[in-house]
Amino acid sequence: MRSSIATGRAGFGPALAGLVAGVAWQLQQSALWPADRYAALAAFALVLAAGGYAFKARHLERPASRMAGVLVFSMALLLGFGLTGWRAIAFQATALNPSLEGRDIDVTGTVMAMPQIGEDAVRFRLEVASARLDGRAVTLPPQIMLGWYSGFAARDTKATSVESSDASELALDLQRQPQPLRAGERWRMTVRLKAPHGNSNPHGFDYELWLWEQGIQATGYVRAGPQDAPPLRLSSDWRHPVERARQSVREAIYRQVDNRQLAGVLAALVVGDQNAIERADWDVFRATGVAHLMSISGLHITMFAWVASLLIGRLWRASVRLTPRLCLALPASSAGALGGLLLAALYALFSGWGVPAQRTIWMLATVVMLRQGSRHWPWAHTWLLAMAVVVMLDPWALLQAGFWLSFVAVGVLFATDSRAEGAGQQSAESLSDSKFLPWWLHRPLYGLWRTAREQWVVTLALTPLSLLLFNQVSLVGLLANAVAIPWVTLVVTPLALLGVIYAPIWEMAAWAVGLLTGGLQGLAGWPMASVSVAAAPLWCALAGVLGGGLIALRLPWPWRLLGVPLLLPVLLWQPARVAPGQFELLGADIGQGNAVLVRTASHSLLYDTGPRFSRESDAGHRVLVPLLRALGERIDILMLSHRDSDHTGGAPAVLAMQPQARLLSSIEDGHQLQALRPSTRCIAGQRWVWDGVDFEVLAPAAGDYDVPNKSNAMSCVLRISNGAQTALLAGDIEAPQEARLVAGDPARLKADFLLVPHHGSKTSSSPGFLDAVQPRLALAQAGYRNRFGHPVAVVAARYDERGIRLVRSPACGAATWQSWEPAHLTCQRHAQKRYWQPREGL
Repeated sequence: MRSSIATGRAGFGPALAGLVAGVAWQLQQSALWPADRYAALAAFALVLAAGGYAFKARHLERPASRMAGVLVFSMALLLGFGLTGWRAIAFQATALNPSLEGRDIDVTGTVMAMPQIGEDAVRFRLEVASARLDGRAVTLPPQIMLGWYSGFAARDTKATSVESSDASELALDLQRQPQPLRAGERWRMTVRLKAPHGNSNPHGFDYELWLWEQGIQATGYVRAGPQDAPPLRLSSDWRHPVERARQSVREAIYRQVDNRQLAGVLAALVVGDQNAIERADWDVFRATGVAHLMSISGLHITMFAWVASLLIGRLWRASVRLTPRLCLALPASSAGALGGLLLAALYALFSGWGVPAQRTIWMLATVVMLRQGSRHWPWAHTWLLAMAVVVMLDPWALLQAGFWLSFVAVGVLFATDSRAEGAGQQSAESLSDSKFLPWWLHRPLYGLWRTAREQWVVTLALTPLSLLLFNQVSLVGLLANAVAIPWVTLVVTPLALLGVIYAPIWEMAAWAVGLLTGGLQGLAGWPMASVSVAAAPLWCALAGVLGGGLIALRLPWPWRLLGVPLLLPVLLWQPARVAPGQFELLGADIGQGNAVLVRTASHSLLYDTGPRFSRESDAGHRVLVPLLRALGERIDILMLSHRDSDHTGGAPAVLAMQPQARLLSSIEDGHQLQALRPSTRCIAGQRWVWDGVDFEVLAPAAGDYDVPNKSNAMSCVLRISNGAQTALLAGDIEAPQEARLVAGDPARLKADFLLVPHHGSKTSSSPGFLDAVQPRLALAQAGYRNRFGHPVAVVAARYDERGIRLVRSPACGAATWQSWEPAHLTCQRHAQKRYWQPREGL
């Protein structure tokens, strides 16, 4: 009998590992198979598992073998792969019909969740009940994400596209201002939808994966212009009571706390509204390594479950005085554990039931159920079981940074606690025996010692992983967390939750938040508060995590010192640079705007910084700063072609990250960016050489600054050449400026690579200009389904007629062109294709 138990335990670990590995394997697919293939794989795995179980039942005395473990792992791998693929196929079947993109659709549905109120829009999820297009019923995805924008919006005209540069064609209508929306309300409105689409950049955030995991198959906006049917509230019910309650609590917080900055942090801690925290605060929290505390994190839910279980257990034991039946029916320890789990689940549900909260609840449920079943498993099996449960419930969590941070932290604590228990007990006894400490300090000091040690262990082990995932780590994080963890967990969060019962307590919670943020701002201002490193390959990160674990484990010092060299690769990794005499262009995927990184052997130039999306969001923070950090780039020159916001929107964030960068631009002297970094005018004739590569400004001329000009006409045109290959970055110049360049020196315009002028507007890319440049490749940086129609059909036809390959950034993602391979261009979307990403041709 003992042999059979050992056999079961021996096969359990491979089964859990196989399930996780099967899910991870399926997530690497670039395209989905037919559903019957996934079903066949899963069925085959179940048949093999049933046969293996029957065989083991007849041969109980046979010990487990390595072959049996391999078979169990293989069957679990096939099962995880098949089930995940089958789920993906089922979800993909609800995708938006491409023929419905960009059409005015009359939709009736219910607001599913608490709306997110921003500077320029209200964003919300709508559960679709019915939809009609031109009077006929159409099928939409069950859930869609919408924005109801304020201000002005472009009105359709009879022209093929609306050009931002031509005011006569730009027809603007004042939108109807967003009405108050509440969860559970039923609305009828006209919307325009599109398939999920995000920016695709090296080491960037996968917005399409995030939408997939959230169950969203279409995004769009409410049509609220004067020519559109006004959105109409039909009814209000209690179909989503939790979301209505969350919204009511958020509104009550803002009514009670005048300081919106502090109120936003409280809203994040109470109802999980992370969007309420201002971007400046997020920057401070990330720099000090405490961002994980400023939302409904696993730590908050775990602490809540622990406190709730203690209280319920005590009350359960106290009930013996009234009636002994409760304790006879269910022991107090079990009642506390189950009650704590239930209350923690309710807390997670109230906080929005986000993916991190779900992971924590499933982990807690797994551990509680094991203990209630009197299962005393090795920590590795418990850890693997919790991971397998989370992965099978949410397979795509495997690709989220929070998943790995959570499970690696838990695994390291499991491993180090099992080894440190004896030492910890010995330290506690030594404290108790000390004649210099009063008795009431023994236990608290031991608790502080254990807490400090656990924090040190987790910080040391997760630092290499954080560098891999975020390319940044806080050097003051250990100190900041030593203060912030107990303050937020024991003071701020309890006060914030008590404010739900008695609102004035929120003012005390706001005071506590203000005290903490003031201290964190001081830490964030320290030199070297955080460091950034270039993105390292996977093997470096694995070696670094192993090295951190070895140092943290209570092993003999010779073994622990082996972890030091394992940490070095991830800390010192540097990507390969361009060879001398060559150069590389990386056109970032930033939506409607320009942003091109030019790299030589030892220098870098950034041409434009993309658009500003809102007061709290721009291409600099969202795309360029993470990209430059991951590539390990130190910018020498930031060139802003002209003042338009789709070219300068991300400049403040880039300038803050790159204090050494020189600003070269055509922006006017009174421009707000001049206060951040004095700008040098770009003037035709300016030249410099980096590593054998020649840079020359072709426009504007010095005299253009003395006369009134449209902003597009002042675009800085940059020519880059190594003598054999040439690239031309043209900004937003239009036909008159193109003609002047052609009339000046057409031979200097000839290039292998062209950044399409004005994103492909019909006011640019004139036939004469294209005939002079004669590029092999042309990149049009434009937004997906942008309202201007860039690049417009007539312009695209000009490129096609001349045999020029026109690459569109929405279909390509980040585009990389290298002077040593002038006929080749690499698209980020093609390099790392996954099935949840849109399928578009170039």
